Amino acid sequence: MLSELGTPGLGSAFDPSQQSGGENVEMPSIEDLKEFNRKFVTGVTVVTTMDSADQPRGLAVSAYMPISLDPPLVAVCVQNTSSTYSSLFESEHLGINIIANTQRPVVDRFATKSDDKFAGLDWHSGPEGSPLIRGSAASIEAEIKERFRAKTHVLIVAQVSYLEVSSLDPMVYKAAKFYDGASLAEI
Repeated sequence: MLSELGTPGLGSAFDPSQQSGGENVEMPSIEDLKEFNRKFVTGVTVVTTMDSADQPRGLAVSAYMPISLDPPLVAVCVQNTSSTYSSLFESEHLGINIIANTQRPVVDRFATKSDDKFAGLDWHSGPEGSPLIRGSAASIEAEIKERFRAKTHVLIVAQVSYLEVSSLDPMVYKAAKFYDGASLAEI
């Protein structure tokens, strides 16, 4: 309908590119895209949930963003090869933990494909049962509202229902290195 009015539609990220003038444009390489993404400074988060067997699951995620304050919406992006991926599709809730500058071992643990990332970890359940990691700079629990497939990833939009904020400074990630969010010294 919009095209009939001369207005372009939103389209889809998966439609073949329509180049004006018939020009072929070379897409950037995966390595070039990785180099570009390394320049983006981001916080370090661990996304958690309970699986269908009531076992805690989680993974380190660099793609987290707040969407709105009213209603309180957030989003995370999870690769479909993650061992936590299927649990997030079965869950109604998730936890998002902003990792503190003192929690480098936690990041290393959740960046693996280990079956029991929670062994020996100090955590507690949020009101809806999502695992929240003690010692984090901040943690939220949120109800999953939408899941969007994007080829190799899924974008999850969730509404925040509970939060904890500590006085600890967060960990920061840039150029494949971790930094103290307070001093910006490499960890």
